Amino acid sequence: MKNSRSRREFLRLSAAGALGALALSQYSCRNSPGTAGKASAAKSDPKSFGIGLQLYTIRDAMATDVRGSLKQVSDAGYKYVELANYADGKFYGYEPAEFLKIVNDLGMEILSSHTQVEAQGVTLDNAKKMAEDHARLGVKYCIQPWVVEEARKTIDSYRKMVADWNIVGGIMKEHGIMFGYHNHNFEFDTVEGKIPYFDVMLAELDKDLVTMEIDIFWATKAGQDPVEIFRKYPGRFQLFHMKDMFTKEAPFYTTDGVNDFAPVGAGVIDFRSILAAKDVAGMKYMIVEQDRSREGKPFDDIRTSIANLTTKILV
Repeated sequence: MKNSRSRREFLRLSAAGALGALALSQYSCRNSPGTAGKASAAKSDPKSFGIGLQLYTIRDAMATDVRGSLKQVSDAGYKYVELANYADGKFYGYEPAEFLKIVNDLGMEILSSHTQVEAQGVTLDNAKKMAEDHARLGVKYCIQPWVVEEARKTIDSYRKMVADWNIVGGIMKEHGIMFGYHNHNFEFDTVEGKIPYFDVMLAELDKDLVTMEIDIFWATKAGQDPVEIFRKYPGRFQLFHMKDMFTKEAPFYTTDGVNDFAPVGAGVIDFRSILAAKDVAGMKYMIVEQDRSREGKPFDDIRTSIANLTTKILV
């Protein structure tokens, strides 16, 4: 994958998008992340904070050197990984058991996976297949990470997707997996007088089957205050995507051309105040993600993010 590839392009290449196309993801973690801890302990064992990394952040390196890339992630101090490559029953080209062993041997666990379902959209067969494959990794979560542009035009299309996601959530639950949705900024735009994120997704998703993986960066770019969202919809946000931005801007609702991604703690987002409301949100895990590296050095950026989290933000 090339550095210039956007998430949209990445997902389109993984599987052609269509109305109602779903993405499933999982996390395999058996312990709650510790967010207390001392700075001195963090320096010796940052894994004790239980922080995850979305591997889309290092997608180019993962495409050429899976084992070496994962070792760098582990060496940086990440405890969990969230996947972004599933095709033909394999993860990053490996059978589930083989990939799980690679991750576990490095002292990490697989927590979740962002994955595109086949182009025809959700069916019982493809949802069950994805659930079975991901269950072999022992993951906790499968996450739908994207809505194709043509499916964002009407409230009815959003409602059809949400109805599908509730079905998938039931299938995932049968395999011990929680289904979820990861936002960008476009879900907060007004469509036919309604805001899809609030008026359709949070209103119509079954909270027992589908959780929300809130992306702090994108919600903020849409002019939203994550803390206010948590207060209005308590307990709905088991996963936080920790992503910072260099500049504050007026609210906007497109992902095109956005290149303002910063390592956590290196930008303008007040993560301390957001994390102070984590119990209201229902947060169980936090995952660092950075869509692009301004300097073209994603491994430097992920090291900066975890250092800031474990020595400045979470202590």
